[in-house]
Amino acid sequence: MIRRVTSPALFPPPAYAHASVVEAGTRIAFLAGAVPLDAEGRLVGEGDPVRQAEQVVANLEEQLRAVGSDLAHVLSTDVYVVSGDTSVLSAVWEVVEASGLSAGPHASTLLGVACLGYSGQLVEITATAAVPDPEGRS
Repeated sequence: MIRRVTSPALFPPPAYAHASVVEAGTRIAFLAGAVPLDAEGRLVGEGDPVRQAEQVVANLEEQLRAVGSDLAHVLSTDVYVVSGDTSVLSAVWEVVEASGLSAGPHASTLLGVACLGYSGQLVEITATAAVPDPEGRS
């Protein structure tokens, strides 16, 4: 159903693929950005991008569960971090890798940005995922 592609003509990526390919007829979910808010809408991990990344991944897992998918079926992500410091971006990426989200590995872009939508928000992840057939058909 999912084929991960890393081009031998390009620099080998660390823990992500250059592309993900899915078979025609596969259901695809395009997820809104997962943000570091709890179920009551409160910011989690104020000032702490690593703690926020952990909450974002947990929220992403809930979004995936709601559409009948999971981290293993994520095809691509965009990871946004409010920072121009590559060590901060790397620390957030370590959370992504540890979560199982980078298993596969999926195609991803890691970006340092000036700001995000919620006051105090430092991390957001958008994702596209395949949704497995509940009957196990290809």
